[in-house]
Amino acid sequence: MPETTIDPRYSSDDAQPIPWQDAVTHLQNAELFWVSTVRTGGQPHVTPVVGVWLDDAFYFSSGAEEQKSRNLAASPHCAVTTGCNRWDEGLDIVLLGDAIAVRERQILQRVADAHTAKYGSAWAAEVDDDGTFRMGSATPVVYELRPERALGFGKTGGFSHTRWDFTAAPA
Repeated sequence: MPETTIDPRYSSDDAQPIPWQDAVTHLQNAELFWVSTVRTGGQPHVTPVVGVWLDDAFYFSSGAEEQKSRNLAASPHCAVTTGCNRWDEGLDIVLLGDAIAVRERQILQRVADAHTAKYGSAWAAEVDDDGTFRMGSATPVVYELRPERALGFGKTGGFSHTRWDFTAAPA
């Protein structure tokens, strides 16, 4: 479990930290995420993706020639965001860490199964016998982001700014 703190500077006076398990449930149920990477020239690049939360990590895919894949090849640092576009309700979550390409067939199969279970035929995924991850005729790269930190912005019945730190978690 991550170390959980609340930042009183950005929270209502009576705010409590959001439990990590609530954030996990939100990550499991969210249908759309935004991946933010940095181009080699330093400019930001943000794009929507579908993805799954599985085994304490977030998984998403991208074509090998897409801008986000090129950016991640140059620097794996990224942010993944999900939430709602309302200021007075819901929960927004930001995951911060490095997105690393997944090559292990067993992990790819678990991601494909979770992806298909979550999104159905619209985003069905499978893994070929040779270990190729496939979505229809596309063969995207699958990325794993194990967060170093995460932020939660609660907006229902007041405001809370929760920080989850995975690097400082007790052993």
